[in-house]
Amino acid sequence: MNAADGSTMESPASHVALFDVTTDTVLLEKAADAKMYPSSMTKIMTLYLVFERLKQGTLSLDNEFTVSEKAWRMQGSKMFVPLGGQIPLEDLIRGIAVQSGNDACVVVAEGIAGSEEAFANQMNAKAKELGMQNTHFVDASGWPDANHYTTAHDLALLSAALIRDFPQYYHYLSEREFIYNGIRQFNRNLLLGKPGLGVDGIKTGHTEAAGYGIVLSAKNPANGRRLVLVVNGLPSDSARAAEGERLLNWGFHNFDNLTLFKAGQTVTEATVWMGDARRVPLTVAEPLRLSVPKVGHDTIKMVAEYNAPVKAPIKQGDALGVLRITMATGQVKEVKLVAARDVAKLSFFGRIPRGVSNLFGGE
Repeated sequence: MNAADGSTMESPASHVALFDVTTDTVLLEKAADAKMYPSSMTKIMTLYLVFERLKQGTLSLDNEFTVSEKAWRMQGSKMFVPLGGQIPLEDLIRGIAVQSGNDACVVVAEGIAGSEEAFANQMNAKAKELGMQNTHFVDASGWPDANHYTTAHDLALLSAALIRDFPQYYHYLSEREFIYNGIRQFNRNLLLGKPGLGVDGIKTGHTEAAGYGIVLSAKNPANGRRLVLVVNGLPSDSARAAEGERLLNWGFHNFDNLTLFKAGQTVTEATVWMGDARRVPLTVAEPLRLSVPKVGHDTIKMVAEYNAPVKAPIKQGDALGVLRITMATGQVKEVKLVAARDVAKLSFFGRIPRGVSNLFGGE
């Protein structure tokens, strides 16, 4: 596996992506961009679309959806919804997030889009919008299909987006049990609530073709660091829990999050052509945070790239270049460099003394 600290690691998982959400940094990956079957981890996208509509106000938690025969007949993990029943959306959310109900997914898909096929089209459109470049959904539950696939990297992106965009609904993915229709079922995420680990979501998955997989998210309460981990292709429920715990602990223990530059802090200066100032400070628009190895901070290289001299006029916030950050593994992160202040263009008469100064070797 490729690790951001330059170390070599092995994993029994076929696919791995470990992502620091706080700094937008990939810490570890194995076949992270290779096609894989997501099984019930698909349900993260189904819930994303539900949460989006709740946030927009086009759905409410007490809306009731009708159970079709297709939904009722779904096999695999089930919420056990009754044929023709009217199910409140909040129960369906729990049926998906906790019990991983395939039947609940079909009820939601048909209730939102009219058919599961139409809902899958919405899933694919949202995947494209979120930057999931190697994903294609066929159904709402992750029911096996050769054309239903994603990557560990794409699932990490989706999970980070759900956590970021819907903090008010994320708690459903943290719940450890749910009773519906007289049946008590438990979340298959064995790491939820485990002391010292900080796991608070998000979704398991398993099919014969995919093996056992899980998307985990954990937060360190001491410093606010949040990691998202995707693993797939493991032989058992206990194996995915053990590997998930091992890799999360590795990510928390081997990296620190540093603020390299605060918003507005000068990174470098660029020379200006025919402006009322000869130089303009370049800065970052947002605080620049990076996950760095606890050992080997000096392996990180930073280079500011811009075309100089910069022609006036310049407005504060204009993108003038990039700060290129190279990690020990060769992974490159680029951040825009923007003008920290305005630089006006010299008037015609203002250019004359500047031209004379340049002619005689002035700065």
